[in-house]
Amino acid sequence: MIFRFASPWLLLLLLIPLLLIILSLRGRRWKRVATLQYSDLRLTHHLAPSFRQRLRFILPALRLIALALLIVALARPQSGSAREIISGEGVDISIVLDISGSMAALDFEPNRLGAAKRVIHEFIDSRQYDRIGLVIFATEAFSQVPPTLDYNVLKRILDETQVSWDIGLDSGTAIGLGLANGANMLRDSEAKSRVIILLTDGANNSGQIDPLTAAEIAKALDIRVYTIGAARPGPAALPFPDGRIEYRDSEIDEETLKEIADLTGGLYFRAEDEAGLQEIYDTINELERSQVEVRTFTRYTELAIWFMLPAALLLALEILLRRTIFRKIP
Repeated sequence: MIFRFASPWLLLLLLIPLLLIILSLRGRRWKRVATLQYSDLRLTHHLAPSFRQRLRFILPALRLIALALLIVALARPQSGSAREIISGEGVDISIVLDISGSMAALDFEPNRLGAAKRVIHEFIDSRQYDRIGLVIFATEAFSQVPPTLDYNVLKRILDETQVSWDIGLDSGTAIGLGLANGANMLRDSEAKSRVIILLTDGANNSGQIDPLTAAEIAKALDIRVYTIGAARPGPAALPFPDGRIEYRDSEIDEETLKEIADLTGGLYFRAEDEAGLQEIYDTINELERSQVEVRTFTRYTELAIWFMLPAALLLALEILLRRTIFRKIP
């Protein structure tokens, strides 16, 4: 809601009632000759003022308030509501996120998954007019959020995502299945640009779909795939739910991730810390900009009537009181 005055300079006229109030308080009012003359006013000194005398200030107060309201009405107060007209199309994006047990490794702060979630959170905040969905995968893959503009729901579900552990206190990595789910999520999209951002720290070792087969599906649907390998070289501490901590080398299948990106027209990135991961998402953010033009129009509604009506009522009340309760002897 927008509020404004079409002629704000007219508000300077409010100085008039203010000046009248000051003059009244200083006793600079016109003196009128008494209608009835008394030879000796000492006879009236013991008389208390009547309620009419005590309340006589109401008449000028009503007139001054009415005058102030009329001046505000002259300045044309208006309320407006803005409308956005959007032309062009946003990008439809599917975020495919590895949540297998190895994503709990401590080479990122607080762990690989936690760092990834923070960076993805900021990536979502940087987008506008783009529909974004979420797929998670470990041994299996699940479509968590279909492409949506409701970023609050998307971020809430992302924040609730945790590392997946199988019964054997370990979990597989179904990259092909996750990628296929991401492609299927965008299959019916009518956006001119459709993108998958796949993040993993391992190699495909689960699922019935080969990663390159899933990449062929994405290519057939004209979907670009950006792949990200997130892990530091060498062994990383991996805490298990039962309290054990093991040191495991990263097993990122960079060759396959590069092939997926090359096949679909995307790019492969390697992140070894959160800063590097942030830089990667910033790069993708710049590469996949929305071709959207936003024009804003504001429609204003005149509010002067809501000031004129009470002003008229106050003037009518002032006239009524002056001719009845506060009537003077002619």
